[in-house]
Amino acid sequence: MVEDDERFMRLALIEAEKAAGEGETPIGAVAVLNGKVIAKARNKREIWNDPTAHAEIIALKKAAKKLNRWRLSDITLYVTLEPCAMCAGAMVLARIDRLVFGCTDPKAGSCGTLYNILQDKRLNHQAEIKTGVLEKECGALLKKFFKGLRNKRSL
Repeated sequence: MVEDDERFMRLALIEAEKAAGEGETPIGAVAVLNGKVIAKARNKREIWNDPTAHAEIIALKKAAKKLNRWRLSDITLYVTLEPCAMCAGAMVLARIDRLVFGCTDPKAGSCGTLYNILQDKRLNHQAEIKTGVLEKECGALLKKFFKGLRNKRSL
């Protein structure tokens, strides 16, 4: 399981790197069903001018379309950064089984850092959460991206 988690997180990191190359915040997501990738996505907020175009939301939409169903109860979602409240809420509504993420988000993390939406017993669904998979690699990509932005702004 650890090897699989790292393998799928590496695919999410590839998506995150593509996002960075497009000028997007480098976050990638991969939806997996029975050990097979069924959807890959990366942030597209800047490109699409859409505040909801987070990697997680796009991956959930692609998975639902591919499976022709909105209930994604047998899906594991791999994400490079801890999901925000919007994305965590979408995961609850999609009823995913499991979330695996790389690094925590101290400013918006809603799967254990600021909130824990996916495991809130008051909601109609809870999911397993695994954190810290390829944490250093995921965090380093974000730090590099934001350092580059700060350097551009200071010129």
